[in-house]
Amino acid sequence: MIRPEDRNDVYEYIKLDMAIRSLHHDYPSLEKLKMSKVYLNIIDGLLKNLRNDFYNKKRMLAKKNIEIVKWVNVSEYFSDVIIKTGGEDEVLNYAKQALKSHTEDLIQRYLNK
Repeated sequence: MIRPEDRNDVYEYIKLDMAIRSLHHDYPSLEKLKMSKVYLNIIDGLLKNLRNDFYNKKRMLAKKNIEIVKWVNVSEYFSDVIIKTGGEDEVLNYAKQALKSHTEDLIQRYLNK
């Protein structure tokens, strides 16, 4: 079972994962722009910082015997995340739109650093 204080860490991990995936997905589109070198340098630095924090969060969760197993697409509005813990597996339900907006906020915070 996930303790309440660990839920925030799991959510941060999920947002970092989503941010990295989204930026990787958009990367080829940026290569086509006229000033691609400028944009790609910004995105490369952003990805480096996001990956660093992602792996640190993953290690911290692993020390607590928490592992994200997989995403399950429930509907067009919700996704489930299956989490393996030391005791039993847990399923957390997330609204896709809220997760998307929180991930955008996370990326914006990293850009403002």
